[in-house]
Amino acid sequence: MTTRIGDIRASVHRHVADLPLKPGSARGSTRVICEVETDDGRVGVGMTGRFLCHATVTAITRHILPAIKGMDIRDLEAIHGRLRKVLSERGRQSGVNLWALSAVDLALWDLIGQVSGRPVAGLLGGHRDHADVYVTFGFGDYEPDELVEVARMLIAQGHTRLKMLVGVAKDGLPGDVRRVHHVRDALGDDILLAIDANESITLDYARRLCRRIEECDIAWFEDPVRGNDPRDLAALRRGTSIPLSAGQMDGHATRFREWVEADAIDIFMPNSLYAGGMTEVRRVGAIAQIYERPISDAGGGGVYSMHHVAGLRGGTLAECHLGTDAWERMIYLDAPEPEAGRLHVPDRPGFGVTLNREAMKETLVP
Repeated sequence: MTTRIGDIRASVHRHVADLPLKPGSARGSTRVICEVETDDGRVGVGMTGRFLCHATVTAITRHILPAIKGMDIRDLEAIHGRLRKVLSERGRQSGVNLWALSAVDLALWDLIGQVSGRPVAGLLGGHRDHADVYVTFGFGDYEPDELVEVARMLIAQGHTRLKMLVGVAKDGLPGDVRRVHHVRDALGDDILLAIDANESITLDYARRLCRRIEECDIAWFEDPVRGNDPRDLAALRRGTSIPLSAGQMDGHATRFREWVEADAIDIFMPNSLYAGGMTEVRRVGAIAQIYERPISDAGGGGVYSMHHVAGLRGGTLAECHLGTDAWERMIYLDAPEPEAGRLHVPDRPGFGVTLNREAMKETLVP
């Protein structure tokens, strides 16, 4: 059986979906779809996004493909070793080169799963056949009462774990405090509630916010400060009982090592779409196990990230994101959907999804 890389294709796609309660207030999602084809015609699919997407496509097709064409898809360490010299001969990989690597690596894992007849979660260790989920819903577009209404819609669908954004209130800190208290008071204590600043606020803002919402029993505070500087995260962590998490956009193993050394975070949240693929997330998972930290997921891309949450010991929660979920249901014919707050690993090999070719045409960005 041949397992050698024959071709790699990549293209940019954009999908726009309305928010619940907000017709006409659409949230767009731009992604790069990458297809790695073996010389016997098997195709694996990976994805990344959402910045500099056309530059990412160029990196994949003009630089990565010539470097690894003809290599065996199963030789992941050899492939990454060769690509290191192409993508970043010195120092840390980041930005376009890391996103391009992510898309290609995910497609390779999809292929390896097909060849072996196992889902990626099984290749990672098969700890469980499912991942419990939390739902990101609390966007800045919503007024406090709308936040509660959308939350109750999700609870009616079987969800008990929700995440809302902070750093989004029009009047700054007082507004963020009111929004969090309003949601907690309305939903009661039985619903898990997390917050996410998307690295948008200062350390001082984050400290004051934590002091004023600590009584709301916040499950975690994600990406709380600008740049997620290890020193700032450590300072914040020393002053609050709210667990801190990070890793969505720069969650490679070196970054997590720095956070661990600074004693800066409680929860590991890598995303294989941005970290360098599942190969890098596997390395992050090893660090999480060594230091006995839970490993979750943030940043959307549940089709992919649910596999590391299910496959690795220490995996906790995978993210369902209202915007990203709509994209995945559109671009894949068989994207898994949560049932009673849980995603089940597809009983198909690889990532277990099939591209919707018609949707690919409709969403293509030339």
